Amino acid sequence: MGMAYGFVEMKGVTAAVDALDIMCKSAEVKLLTWERRWGGQLVTIIIGGEVAAVEEAVKSACTYALRKPAMHGIIANPHEEIVRLVKESASRFHSGRRKMDEEKNR
Repeated sequence: MGMAYGFVEMKGVTAAVDALDIMCKSAEVKLLTWERRWGGQLVTIIIGGEVAAVEEAVKSACTYALRKPAMHGIIANPHEEIVRLVKESASRFHSGRRKMDEEKNR
């Protein structure tokens, strides 16, 4: 089966984390990255997995999350430019986590 990306945009970090928890528990998907805008007031979560799993995860988040998503979408078999953009975002996400870990260990 093909690979897909799922996008869920939430208002507030707490609601976004809740939505991510629901998505990861409802289907075999992984967090690829997340983007925070306006000081965390708007959070976009990007997950990846097989098409059916991503569809189920996004549907579950829309149904059961603390808040209704501001926006959501699924891209099945994403174009290579979309894959590049998500990887670029993920590399920023992971480099930020490494910096936090290094500062914590000082």
